Amino acid sequence: MPELSFACTEARPEPYAASPSLQFLLRIGESTGVRMHSVALRCQLRIEPHRRRYSGDEAAKLTDLFGDTSRWGETLKPMQLATISVMVPSFRGEIEVPMSVPVTADLEVATAKYFHGLDDGDIPLLLLFSGTAFYAAEAGLQVELVPWHLEVNYPLPVAVWRAVMAEHFPNATWLRLRADTLATLQRYRTDRGIISLDDAVDELLKRAGEQP
Repeated sequence: MPELSFACTEARPEPYAASPSLQFLLRIGESTGVRMHSVALRCQLRIEPHRRRYSGDEAAKLTDLFGDTSRWGETLKPMQLATISVMVPSFRGEIEVPMSVPVTADLEVATAKYFHGLDDGDIPLLLLFSGTAFYAAEAGLQVELVPWHLEVNYPLPVAVWRAVMAEHFPNATWLRLRADTLATLQRYRTDRGIISLDDAVDELLKRAGEQP
Protein backbone atom coordinates (compact mmCIF):
# COMPACT_ATOMS: atom_id res chain seq x y z
CA MET A 1 0.00 0.00 0.00
CA PRO A 2 1.26 3.50 -0.76
CA GLU A 3 2.14 5.94 2.02
CA LEU A 4 1.20 9.43 0.89
CA SER A 5 2.21 12.76 2.38
CA PHE A 6 1.29 16.33 1.48
CA ALA A 7 2.84 19.76 1.84
CA CYS A 8 2.03 23.21 0.49
CA THR A 9 5.25 24.91 -0.59
CA GLU A 10 4.04 28.22 -2.01
CA ALA A 11 1.02 30.35 -2.89
CA ARG A 12 1.08 33.01 -5.59
CA PRO A 13 -1.27 34.85 -7.93
CA GLU A 14 -2.53 32.53 -10.67
CA PRO A 15 -0.81 33.71 -13.88
CA TYR A 16 -3.05 34.64 -16.84
CA ALA A 17 -6.26 33.89 -14.89
CA ALA A 18 -9.44 35.46 -16.27
CA SER A 19 -10.76 36.03 -12.73
CA PRO A 20 -8.99 36.44 -9.35
CA SER A 21 -7.33 33.15 -8.43
CA LEU A 22 -4.56 31.91 -6.17
CA GLN A 23 -2.19 29.16 -7.26
CA PHE A 24 -1.04 26.82 -4.50
CA LEU A 25 1.87 24.47 -5.14
CA LEU A 26 1.27 21.06 -3.56
CA ARG A 27 4.16 18.67 -2.95
CA ILE A 28 2.91 15.09 -2.83
CA GLY A 29 5.22 12.33 -1.61
CA GLU A 30 5.00 8.53 -1.59
CA SER A 31 7.46 6.79 0.76
CA THR A 32 7.24 3.07 -0.13
CA GLY A 33 8.55 3.39 -3.69
CA VAL A 34 5.47 2.16 -5.54
CA ARG A 35 4.59 3.75 -8.86
CA MET A 36 1.55 6.01 -8.47
CA HIS A 37 -0.54 5.80 -11.62
CA SER A 38 -2.62 8.87 -10.68
CA VAL A 39 -4.45 10.49 -7.78
CA ALA A 40 -7.94 11.96 -8.06
CA LEU A 41 -7.42 14.47 -5.27
CA ARG A 42 -9.88 16.71 -3.47
CA CYS A 43 -8.66 19.53 -1.26
CA GLN A 44 -10.86 21.43 1.15
CA LEU A 45 -9.43 24.82 2.17
CA ARG A 46 -10.56 26.36 5.45
CA ILE A 47 -9.70 29.69 7.04
CA GLU A 48 -9.00 29.34 10.77
CA PRO A 49 -9.26 32.92 12.10
CA HIS A 50 -8.63 31.92 15.73
CA ARG A 51 -5.02 31.00 14.84
CA ARG A 52 -3.72 34.56 14.46
CA ARG A 53 -3.61 37.83 16.38
CA TYR A 54 -5.30 41.06 15.25
CA SER A 55 -4.39 44.70 15.60
CA GLY A 56 -6.88 47.21 16.92
CA ASP A 57 -7.60 48.48 13.40
CA GLU A 58 -8.14 44.94 12.12
CA ALA A 59 -10.47 44.12 15.02
CA ALA A 60 -12.54 47.23 14.25
CA LYS A 61 -12.87 46.27 10.58
CA LEU A 62 -13.87 42.69 11.47
CA THR A 63 -16.60 43.68 13.94
CA ASP A 64 -19.26 43.29 11.25
CA LEU A 65 -18.09 39.71 10.66
CA PHE A 66 -17.29 38.46 14.18
CA GLY A 67 -19.02 40.95 16.48
CA ASP A 68 -17.39 42.70 19.44
CA THR A 69 -13.99 41.34 20.48
CA SER A 70 -15.47 40.28 23.82
CA ARG A 71 -17.34 37.56 21.89
CA TRP A 72 -14.46 36.40 19.70
CA GLY A 73 -13.88 33.34 21.83
CA GLU A 74 -17.21 32.07 20.48
CA THR A 75 -17.44 33.71 17.04
CA LEU A 76 -13.99 33.09 15.51
CA LYS A 77 -15.07 29.88 13.78
CA PRO A 78 -13.46 28.23 10.71
CA MET A 79 -14.72 29.45 7.33
CA GLN A 80 -14.87 27.41 4.15
CA LEU A 81 -12.79 29.02 1.40
CA ALA A 82 -13.09 26.42 -1.38
CA THR A 83 -13.14 22.74 -2.30
CA ILE A 84 -10.93 21.99 -5.29
CA SER A 85 -10.41 18.86 -7.39
CA VAL A 86 -6.93 18.14 -8.77
CA MET A 87 -5.86 15.26 -11.01
CA VAL A 88 -2.31 14.27 -10.06
CA PRO A 89 -0.39 12.55 -12.89
CA SER A 90 1.81 9.45 -12.62
CA PHE A 91 4.85 9.74 -10.34
CA ARG A 92 7.23 7.80 -8.15
CA GLY A 93 8.67 9.27 -4.98
CA GLU A 94 7.55 12.90 -5.17
CA ILE A 95 5.75 15.34 -7.41
CA GLU A 96 4.73 19.00 -7.25
CA VAL A 97 1.40 20.03 -8.76
CA PRO A 98 -0.35 23.42 -8.99
CA MET A 99 -3.81 23.94 -7.56
CA SER A 100 -5.87 26.93 -8.70
CA VAL A 101 -8.25 28.42 -6.12
CA PRO A 102 -10.71 31.17 -7.17
CA VAL A 103 -11.23 34.07 -4.76
CA THR A 104 -13.71 36.93 -4.79
CA ALA A 105 -13.70 40.65 -4.08
CA ASP A 106 -17.43 40.66 -3.24
CA LEU A 107 -17.70 42.13 0.26
CA GLU A 108 -21.00 40.32 0.81
CA VAL A 109 -19.00 37.06 0.93
CA ALA A 110 -17.62 36.32 4.41
CA THR A 111 -14.18 35.20 3.20
CA ALA A 112 -13.66 38.38 1.16
CA LYS A 113 -14.84 40.49 4.09
CA TYR A 114 -12.29 38.71 6.28
CA PHE A 115 -9.44 39.21 3.79
CA HIS A 116 -10.29 42.90 3.38
CA GLY A 117 -10.16 43.34 7.16
CA LEU A 118 -6.52 42.25 7.43
CA ASP A 119 -3.68 44.76 7.12
CA ASP A 120 -0.70 42.39 6.93
CA GLY A 121 0.67 39.14 8.31
CA ASP A 122 -0.70 35.74 7.30
CA ILE A 123 -4.09 34.15 6.71
CA PRO A 124 -4.13 30.82 8.63
CA LEU A 125 -5.36 28.11 6.24
CA LEU A 126 -6.00 24.43 6.81
CA LEU A 127 -5.84 22.15 3.75
CA LEU A 128 -7.69 18.84 4.16
CA PHE A 129 -7.17 16.12 1.57
CA SER A 130 -9.30 13.23 0.35
CA GLY A 131 -9.78 11.37 -2.90
CA THR A 132 -8.72 8.17 -4.66
CA ALA A 133 -5.17 6.94 -5.37
CA PHE A 134 -4.40 4.51 -8.22
CA TYR A 135 -1.07 2.65 -8.04
CA ALA A 136 0.79 -0.19 -9.72
CA ALA A 137 1.26 -3.52 -7.91
CA GLU A 138 2.10 -7.12 -8.84
CA ALA A 139 -1.60 -7.89 -9.10
CA GLY A 140 -2.10 -4.94 -11.48
CA LEU A 141 -3.70 -1.57 -10.94
CA GLN A 142 -4.82 -1.08 -7.32
CA VAL A 143 -7.08 1.54 -5.74
CA GLU A 144 -6.84 3.14 -2.30
CA LEU A 145 -8.64 6.04 -0.66
CA VAL A 146 -6.58 9.04 0.36
CA PRO A 147 -6.70 9.02 4.21
CA TRP A 148 -8.82 11.76 5.77
CA HIS A 149 -6.22 12.49 8.46
CA LEU A 150 -3.80 13.96 5.91
CA GLU A 151 -3.98 17.73 6.37
CA VAL A 152 -1.62 20.69 6.14
CA ASN A 153 -1.50 24.10 7.82
CA TYR A 154 -0.42 26.89 5.49
CA PRO A 155 0.08 30.59 6.37
CA LEU A 156 -1.09 32.47 3.27
CA PRO A 157 0.54 35.92 3.24
CA VAL A 158 -2.03 38.71 3.11
CA ALA A 159 0.28 40.40 0.59
CA VAL A 160 -0.27 37.55 -1.88
CA TRP A 161 -4.05 37.96 -1.70
CA ARG A 162 -3.69 41.73 -2.12
CA ALA A 163 -1.48 41.16 -5.18
CA VAL A 164 -4.24 39.05 -6.76
CA MET A 165 -6.84 41.76 -6.14
CA ALA A 166 -4.54 44.54 -7.33
CA GLU A 167 -3.93 42.67 -10.58
CA HIS A 168 -7.63 42.32 -11.39
CA PHE A 169 -9.15 45.33 -9.60
CA PRO A 170 -6.42 47.96 -9.11
CA ASN A 171 -7.42 50.38 -6.34
CA ALA A 172 -10.99 49.08 -6.49
CA THR A 173 -13.34 46.47 -5.05
CA TRP A 174 -16.93 45.26 -5.43
CA LEU A 175 -19.92 46.54 -3.49
CA ARG A 176 -23.32 44.89 -3.97
CA LEU A 177 -26.33 47.22 -4.20
CA ARG A 178 -30.04 46.57 -4.67
CA ALA A 179 -31.23 47.25 -8.22
CA ASP A 180 -33.43 50.17 -7.13
CA THR A 181 -30.58 51.71 -5.12
CA LEU A 182 -28.28 51.50 -8.13
CA ALA A 183 -30.94 53.06 -10.39
CA THR A 184 -31.37 55.96 -7.96
CA LEU A 185 -27.60 56.45 -7.76
CA GLN A 186 -27.33 56.44 -11.55
CA ARG A 187 -30.06 59.09 -11.83
CA TYR A 188 -28.29 61.19 -9.21
CA ARG A 189 -25.05 60.95 -11.23
CA THR A 190 -26.73 61.74 -14.56
CA ASP A 191 -28.79 64.69 -13.27
CA ARG A 192 -25.66 66.36 -11.87
CA GLY A 193 -23.31 65.52 -14.72
CA ILE A 194 -21.03 63.45 -12.50
CA ILE A 195 -18.59 61.32 -14.47
CA SER A 196 -18.66 58.06 -12.50
CA LEU A 197 -20.62 56.25 -9.82
CA ASP A 198 -17.51 56.40 -7.64
CA ASP A 199 -17.54 60.21 -7.87
CA ALA A 200 -21.27 60.25 -7.11
CA VAL A 201 -20.76 58.26 -3.91
CA ASP A 202 -17.83 60.52 -2.99
CA GLU A 203 -20.04 63.61 -3.39
CA LEU A 204 -22.79 62.08 -1.25
CA LEU A 205 -20.28 61.26 1.48
CA LYS A 206 -18.99 64.85 1.43
CA ARG A 207 -22.54 66.13 1.72
CA ALA A 208 -23.08 63.86 4.72
CA GLY A 209 -19.88 65.15 6.31
CA GLU A 210 -18.13 61.81 6.05
CA GLN A 211 -15.44 63.10 3.65
CA PRO A 212 -13.25 66.23 4.04
